[in-house]
Amino acid sequence: MAKRDYYEVLGVAKNASKAEIKKAYHKLALKYHPDRNPGDAEAEASFKEAAEAFGVLNDDDKRAQYDQFGHSGPGFGGAGFNNVEDIFSAFSEIFGGSSVFGDFFGGSTRTRTRGRRGASLRCAIELEFSDPVEPAEKTISLRRAETCDDCSGSGAKAGTKPSQCPQCQGAGVVMTSAGFFSMRSTCPRCHGRGEVITDPCPSCQGTGRKLKEREITLKVPAGIEDGMTLRIAGEGESGEQGGPPGDLLCEVHIRPHPLFKRAGADVYLELPIGFAQAALGAKLEVPTLRGRKELKVSGGTQGGQVLRMKGEGFPKLDGYGRGDQLVEVVVEVPSKLTKEQEKLLREYAETEEQNITPERKSFMDKFKKLFSK
Repeated sequence: MAKRDYYEVLGVAKNASKAEIKKAYHKLALKYHPDRNPGDAEAEASFKEAAEAFGVLNDDDKRAQYDQFGHSGPGFGGAGFNNVEDIFSAFSEIFGGSSVFGDFFGGSTRTRTRGRRGASLRCAIELEFSDPVEPAEKTISLRRAETCDDCSGSGAKAGTKPSQCPQCQGAGVVMTSAGFFSMRSTCPRCHGRGEVITDPCPSCQGTGRKLKEREITLKVPAGIEDGMTLRIAGEGESGEQGGPPGDLLCEVHIRPHPLFKRAGADVYLELPIGFAQAALGAKLEVPTLRGRKELKVSGGTQGGQVLRMKGEGFPKLDGYGRGDQLVEVVVEVPSKLTKEQEKLLREYAETEEQNITPERKSFMDKFKKLFSK
């Protein structure tokens, strides 16, 4: 089943601001939240759909990719959130470490124990101009925070475990009263975790994570363009307290080519030819992304005329077909002539005046009419 447009899912215009997108998402999240719709599979599906749409449109890089390529763009082939708990984990990051629904649905001061999503990482790769003709793999090295093997991410020394925070009694939040008002805020001692570590892991100093060097193999789709960003889900830093990992966002840079230029899936080439070739026609060998190919230049071809070589461009990102190679003809006028060439051209010039071309005749007629007044 085809996915709905993300803007349509949230009910916002394509130029909607982040505030408008967030407001629309809140409204849908409240409407379809599982606590309000227990056992309703359709509501849960709508809840996931809204979360997936918000996850893309609230991120500047993902939104730019989506606006240009829709669901067929790099990084949009996945199925979104697998379950509601994944969405709650994402909310934990988006709304500053606590679920927005605790306040909306009147939950107790004790919060659910949910890990924090890991940070996303950024990288860049360089490709040769012709690399996107075929799918490719690129290996990069990066340094990222991963779950500590010695404490399995708990931050506590092996053989021990974190204890309940004595200040918030494991809730992760504390209540402060001021007259008739009560305010809930993140516990300053455990920073919302609900637990404290009295005997930290010596390997990670109680953080639960360690920096490690990794080699990641990126799958680069055919047809990718300069400036695009590849999103590799789950290859960012590992989450805290069992939270999901972040993503790896890799920007693609493509080196320029001495002959070709690119516009989408099409390739442009300027082809200099001689006057005689343009006038009489010729079969010429021209470079393409896939090697040398023959191009037929018809007699009477004009300078600036564009000839199309079907299917000789880049593969289209949606997987349907390839672009073309567009060859712009540049007719070169020789700056120096041999005596024989000059003699032949003068003879040709005499006959040319007796058989004026339609374009020249039209110009001369207008010229005479303009200055005969």
